[in-house]
Amino acid sequence: MKILVCIKQVPDMESKFKVDAAGTWYDTSDLAWRMNEYDEYAVEQAVRLKEQLGQGDITVLSIGSDKVKETMKKALAMGCDRGLHVSDDQAAGKEPLQIASVIAAFAQDKGFDVIFTGMQSQDRGSGQVGVLTAEILGMPSVTTIVDFSCDGGVVSAKRELEGGVKARVKVNTPALFTCQLGLNKPRYPTLPNIMKAKKKELLSVPVAELLRADARQQTTKLYFPEKKGGGIVLEGDVGELADRLVQILQEKTTVLSR
Repeated sequence: MKILVCIKQVPDMESKFKVDAAGTWYDTSDLAWRMNEYDEYAVEQAVRLKEQLGQGDITVLSIGSDKVKETMKKALAMGCDRGLHVSDDQAAGKEPLQIASVIAAFAQDKGFDVIFTGMQSQDRGSGQVGVLTAEILGMPSVTTIVDFSCDGGVVSAKRELEGGVKARVKVNTPALFTCQLGLNKPRYPTLPNIMKAKKKELLSVPVAELLRADARQQTTKLYFPEKKGGGIVLEGDVGELADRLVQILQEKTTVLSR
C-alpha cells in the first residue's frame, strides 16, 4: 500500500508571538519550531497502517523553507520511508487552495492508496487543505477522524462531530483522511530510528514545479484583539466586600435597578 502523509512545521504554541513588519503574519524570528500537533497523529496513523498490513511505503511531504527538513526528519524517524520537501520560502503567504494544489500535483500520478493530513494547522487553522486536496484529486475525504481501521482496501473510520457526537463511516480506497487529536498516541522516535532517518531519502523540489493555482485571497491585516476593558479585584472583609459589590452593581449595571 502506498501512503502519503502531509505535515507542516509550526511555531511552538508557547512562544511569544509578535506581528511582523508587514502586518500580515507573525514574526518568525526567535521562535522554536515543531511539527504541527494534528500532523503528528497523521504520521503515527500512517506508520500504524503500514505495520498492520506488514508492508507498505510511506512518503512524507512538507512545504516550506529549508528549515522544515528538521521537522521532516522526525517523521522519518517515526517510521516514514522517504520525504519530499517542496521548497517555498513564501509558503506562509499562500492560501489553502494553493497549498492543496501543490500536494495534489505531486500525488496525482503516484498511485497513493491513502493520504493522511492533520485536521488543521495550529497557526492558520483553516481546516481546508485536506478536503481541497481530495477534491482536486477526485477522491473521497473523511475529516476529523478519531478512529481508523483498514481491511481489504475498505477503511472504517470514526468521525468527531459537533457536541461530542461520533459518526462511523466506511470508504473504499483511494481516500484522504484528516486526523483529529486523540486518534492515537504518537510515538517518540528512538535513537536508533533517528540515526536510520539520516540515511533515508529526502528530496527537494521548487514549489514552482508543482503550484497549479493562483492566489484568490489575500491577508490584509493581522492583529491582536484590542482589550475591551479590565476586571476589578476586591479585597477586604466579607461584609465590606458585599457592600462594595452592591455599590458597584448599582453604579455600573442595571442588575439591581427596579
